[in-house]
Amino acid sequence: MTAIPPTSQQQIDNSCRLPLFALFGGAAVWLALSSVFGVFASLTFHKPSMFADCAMLSYGRAFPAWANLLVYGFCLPAGLGVGLWLLARLGRVELAKPWLIVVGAKLWHAGVLVGLIGILAGQSTGFEWLEMPRPAAVILFLAFMLITVWAYVTYTRRTEASLYPSQWFVLAALLWFPWIFSTATLLLQILPVRGVVQASVAWWFAGNLLNVWLTLAGLASTFYVLPKLTGRPLQSYYLALFVFWTLILFGTWTGIPAAAALPAWMPTLSGAASVMMLIPALAVVAIVILTVRGSQTPCGGGPLCFTKFAVGSLMLATVLLAISACPQVSRVTDYTWFGHGQTVLRIYGFFTMTMFGAIYHIMPQLVGPGRVCPRWMRINFWLVMPGILLLALPLVFGGIAQGLKFIDATIPFVDVSKSTLMAFRISTLGEFFIAVGNLIFLFNLLAAMVGYYRSVGKTAFAEATALQPVGVKP
Repeated sequence: MTAIPPTSQQQIDNSCRLPLFALFGGAAVWLALSSVFGVFASLTFHKPSMFADCAMLSYGRAFPAWANLLVYGFCLPAGLGVGLWLLARLGRVELAKPWLIVVGAKLWHAGVLVGLIGILAGQSTGFEWLEMPRPAAVILFLAFMLITVWAYVTYTRRTEASLYPSQWFVLAALLWFPWIFSTATLLLQILPVRGVVQASVAWWFAGNLLNVWLTLAGLASTFYVLPKLTGRPLQSYYLALFVFWTLILFGTWTGIPAAAALPAWMPTLSGAASVMMLIPALAVVAIVILTVRGSQTPCGGGPLCFTKFAVGSLMLATVLLAISACPQVSRVTDYTWFGHGQTVLRIYGFFTMTMFGAIYHIMPQLVGPGRVCPRWMRINFWLVMPGILLLALPLVFGGIAQGLKFIDATIPFVDVSKSTLMAFRISTLGEFFIAVGNLIFLFNLLAAMVGYYRSVGKTAFAEATALQPVGVKP
C-alpha cells in the first residue's frame, strides 16, 4: 500500500485560514469588550453612584459580563483556533471541512452574544463562570461539538503517525469541555439538583474549567511554540507526559473551598488536590527552563516574551491556589479579593498571554510576513504585562489584609472595606492598561486580516486585467 505523502505547510495554512480568522477575530472583539466591562465593574467600587441609573452597568451585571466574555468570548475560541492549527500542522494534513468549522465559529460567537444579552438583561443563572442563560448554553454546546467533530476527523486523517505532546493536550481539551459543560448545564439549569449538590456541581465545574481546561489548552500551545521560538527541542517528552497525567489526576478534584458547607471529605479532598497541583506546575517550569537554556533567541517583547511570562504566571497562580487550600490560610483568604487575584493570574496572566504569543506566531503563517506589526505587538506586551501585575497582585495582598481584619471582631465592616480602597485604585489602573493592550491586539489582528484580503484583491484584479487583449476596452 502506497503511503500518503504529507501535505505541505502552505496547503495546511490555507485550509486553516478562514476558520482561524473567524475564531481569532471574534475572540479579539470579545476580549476588548470584556475589558470595557471589567473597567466598568472596577469603577463601581470607587464611585457607586456612577452607573446607578443604568442597571446594565451595575456591578451585578458588569462583572459577570466581564467574566463570561473573557472565558467564553476569548479563551475558548482562541484555544480552539490554536488547537485546530496544531492538529493540522503536527498531523501534516489539511483541516477537515473548514467551512463547517467556520459555521461552528459563527454559531459560537452568536451564542456568546445571546449570553451577553441575557446577562445584561438580568437573566444570569447566578452560578459563577456559568452565568449565561440556557438558550446561550445550548448554542455554545452545539457549536463546540460541531468544531470538535471536524477537529477529531482532522486528527484521524493525519499522515504523521507519532504524536507530539501538544496533540495530547489538544485532544484532551476537546473532550474535557463538552463533558464538564454539558454536565453542569444539565444539573444546574435543565434538570436542576437541589441543596448542597447544586453548590458542589457549580464548584466542580469552575475548578475544572479554570484549573484543567485552560491549562490543557494553554500548555498545548506552550509545548509547541516554545521549541519553535527558541530553536531547541522540547525537554522532554516523558516529563510532558508526566505533566499531562498529573494535571488530569489532580486538577479534576479542585475548586471546592475549604469552608464549604459540604461533607468534610469533599473540601478536604479538593484542598489536597489543589496542593498536589504544584507537581505538574513545577514539571512545566522544569520543561521550560531545560528547553530555553542555551537558546540565543532574544525576547524583545515578541511571542517568546508572552510565553515566558505566561509560564511564570501559571506557577504563581498554582502556588497561591495551593496556599489558599490550607485550612489555616483559607480562613483568612476565603471570601476576600485574594481568590479573584489568583483567578486573574490564571486567566489573564497564563492563558491570555499564552494565546497572545501563539496567535502572534500563527498569524504570519496565515497572512504572510510583515502584516502583523511587530511594533504594536511589543506595545501590546508592555501594556498587558504590567497591567496584569497591577491588577492581580494588589488584589492578592489586599485580600490578605482584608481577611486579617475580617477575623478581628473589633474592626467594623466599614473600616475593613475602606482598607481595600488603595488596592482597588491600583487594580483599576491595571484594568485600564489591559484594556488598552487588548484594543491594540484587536487592531493589530484586524489590520493583518484586512491587509491580507486587500493583497488578495489586488492580485485577483491584476490577474483579471492581465488576461484582456491589448487595445480591447473592458
